[in-house]
Amino acid sequence: MSDPLDKATSKAPATLGEGCLSRYDPDDMTPEDGTEFPGAAELWEQLQEEQDDVRKPL
Repeated sequence: MSDPLDKATSKAPATLGEGCLSRYDPDDMTPEDGTEFPGAAELWEQLQEEQDDVRKPL
């Protein structure tokens, strides 16, 4: 019987650089890598407003 964990493997895209400068190689990435997040800008603005509200003195 084959190992069932062999079916559940994934592979990260190739990287460029080393250490702190390591990053994924954009030429090796496909549309299946990463995520689509159309609401990212709106979420960022909302979080910044909430953070500003917390920092305001009473």
